[in-house]
Amino acid sequence: MDCCSCNNFVDILKKEVVPALGCTEPIAVALASAKAREILGELEKLEVYVSPNIYKNGMGVGIPGTGSTGLDIAAALGGIGGKAEAVLEVLKDTTEQDIDKAKEMISKGLIKVKIKNTDIKLYVEAVCYSKNNISKVIIEDNHSNIVLEELNDKVLFEKIQDKDEKVKKTDNKRYNMNMEKIYDFVQSVDIKEIEPLLEGAMLNKKIAEEGLKNGYGLSVGKTLFDSIQKGILSDDMQNYAMALTAAASDARMDGCMMSVMSNSGSGNQGITVMLPVLAVAEKNKNSEEELIRALALANLIAIYIKTHLGRLSALCGCVVASAGASCGITYLMGGKFKNIVYALKNMIGNITGMICDGAKTGCALKVSTGVSAAIQSALLAINDIEISRKDGIIHQDVEETIKNIAKIGSEGMMHTDEMILDIMINK
Repeated sequence: MDCCSCNNFVDILKKEVVPALGCTEPIAVALASAKAREILGELEKLEVYVSPNIYKNGMGVGIPGTGSTGLDIAAALGGIGGKAEAVLEVLKDTTEQDIDKAKEMISKGLIKVKIKNTDIKLYVEAVCYSKNNISKVIIEDNHSNIVLEELNDKVLFEKIQDKDEKVKKTDNKRYNMNMEKIYDFVQSVDIKEIEPLLEGAMLNKKIAEEGLKNGYGLSVGKTLFDSIQKGILSDDMQNYAMALTAAASDARMDGCMMSVMSNSGSGNQGITVMLPVLAVAEKNKNSEEELIRALALANLIAIYIKTHLGRLSALCGCVVASAGASCGITYLMGGKFKNIVYALKNMIGNITGMICDGAKTGCALKVSTGVSAAIQSALLAINDIEISRKDGIIHQDVEETIKNIAKIGSEGMMHTDEMILDIMINK
């Protein structure tokens, strides 16, 4: 692979694999609120308007350090103590006093979060009020992509996209990726260029270890791990990978004050794409270099699928992340390009129908299911077993198969997405 192409993939990893504290939908709300308050200098009242997908993913998830769930506490805490320069770790320096003040403002009705009628899947608008001034900040398309900053209706900053940029955004080809290019990159890149991925995986392992020790959320990972320790479950790579990955999700979804390394704007996706690969490498006794290259493969395949699917949809993000993980696991087991393709097809033929019904502690169950499927698919793939092109949405060409899952998630499930949110709001 030529130098320019290698640099492109390295840049993609640097952009899409970044630290995040807390679920990234409420964190995007906190970021917009923090920036709006920084522009204004003070906060007396805050109104936030979000797209339905942001609203859905913020209803039931724990906000770090607060013991509370929901977008109102994320908005309030971001507006009171958030630091916008920390981006997706905007809440990392908030204090107990900030949390108390945020809860007080909510109790007084000074924080309002409403759904905005917009076609933009990822949209956050924060409007901050003081006695005599109003500021506004808008985030679109990406959890940290601020496109507008205003003070008293005066534009301070605006990110204007031309028509070509909008086309690139909608046709999802801005990264110029495909499966073969990703595989070639992973095989040829200087290992030093992708070494930070190992640090990211270890960051995710730290929160997993926290989840294994303490009872966060549903304790899915801890329960599985305890069952291994008791001899109820065998201490094999599948059970270990499920326990480790689910434990990280347990802790994160319950508001643990530990950052994770995200993928494509999602912490749960970062956890699910990296930790199964790390767990298998430990059990399989792969070298550090093999692990790093497998992590690069897994992350890039997840990013690639997301460029077709979009950041938010009715399709659970762990489908995409565990599909990437399965490819990384296949690589660790000695699989070649054809085997990696087999693994991806096996995953798409297996768990594509998993819905996203918001971010919450129950996500750990879906994560553990995705990890189990990832290892199963990899084991089939290294034995040259590939789901048939006669099966459902599977195409002979893996690129067309990826497009098929994206069509289902972004277009075919639009009504499903609306129905899920309607059920969640009205139950």
